[in-house]
Amino acid sequence: ERMGTIFANEVIVISEVINDLLVRKYGRRDCHLIYNGVPEPEVCDYPEYFNELGIEKGKYILAMCRFVPEKNLHHLVEAFAGICASDYKLVLAGDADFEDDYSRSLKKRSRECGVVLTGFIKGRKLHSLLANACCFVLPSSHEGLPIALLEAMSYKLPAIVSNIPANMEVGLPYSCYFKVGDVEQLQEKLEEQMEQGLCRIKYDMGLYNWDVIAKQVIDVYKLVLQ
Repeated sequence: ERMGTIFANEVIVISEVINDLLVRKYGRRDCHLIYNGVPEPEVCDYPEYFNELGIEKGKYILAMCRFVPEKNLHHLVEAFAGICASDYKLVLAGDADFEDDYSRSLKKRSRECGVVLTGFIKGRKLHSLLANACCFVLPSSHEGLPIALLEAMSYKLPAIVSNIPANMEVGLPYSCYFKVGDVEQLQEKLEEQMEQGLCRIKYDMGLYNWDVIAKQVIDVYKLVLQ
């Protein structure tokens, strides 16, 4: 990291959070901020898969990420477990790259709380979950640029996310954020969203358009060649 940052002709960073890190650690102040992109959403239904999972369209909360401690999925599970008499389900899409004590305990607690675990999924299964969720939740304590959040935004999902710098940088309305690690506040946000029911939000995704990003990257390479 140090060698690459100091000696590269040009450096691309994917968020202001990482840019600030390289300034503080290595004094590199001329990095190019180019966000990662998200593809156009593939909105679809998959009734057979929903029947298999035991969920209904618009009646589930979705989180998707690796099962690692910094994603704080255990906080989401506990917040959901505290909600009484709900006909909503919590769906966790993802798994651990390598099974460890954390992932095992997370899965055990999730099953006790009636959480739906999909494992790693992609394609139509993932697209259908994104297209029909009530909302998307990202309770992380650390992110560089939250790609999963950007994907959820491309599907116009309401979002409930922790107030860490990388999530704040996305610029969601203030009401979408909760204090990182505050399970009680997260539970309140979930209850508010479930009360509101199914809705969709049109976000400005211009910064995450792959055509724009490709042009920005080409410009950096041209700068090096000059």
